[in-house]
Amino acid sequence: MLYAVVLYPLIYIFPAYAANGAPVLFKGRKPLDMGRKLRGKRIFGDHKTLRGTASSIACGIAVGLIEYPFLHYMLPIAIMLTIGANAGDLLGSFAKRRMDMKPGRNLPVIDQYGFFALALLFAFWLGHMPGLYGMLFLVVLTGILHPLTNIGAHRLRLKEVPW
Repeated sequence: MLYAVVLYPLIYIFPAYAANGAPVLFKGRKPLDMGRKLRGKRIFGDHKTLRGTASSIACGIAVGLIEYPFLHYMLPIAIMLTIGANAGDLLGSFAKRRMDMKPGRNLPVIDQYGFFALALLFAFWLGHMPGLYGMLFLVVLTGILHPLTNIGAHRLRLKEVPW
């Protein structure tokens, strides 16, 4: 029961968690959108950088490579979780720019669960997802970890804002 509800779900989602956290450690300067605008508004803003996105992809896939010898099916899942986590994060930034939110502002639910929801959606078709209780555990864990890790990164001066 512990494996199905806690350990396997953690192993499963860890590539997305690594992908989501990596840009904080590997900050970049060059914006992913290169300063381009769509209908007068920035596409993603200055906080989404080329280096941050590249580090996100590299870290998520690296976790998949570490998991691969133990669970061979996890490498393609890790790749899809990583792509989905990035898509969710970028989609959140895109939405915030459309709503005229300043970069770094918090958009509740989207900022906490956007990367998570799209990661799972992208990986869903590959199967091997945790069961219902494992998924519930991940939803609660993500809701707890996301703000705590952001507060920690802010206190360590890795992030400008604590969200």
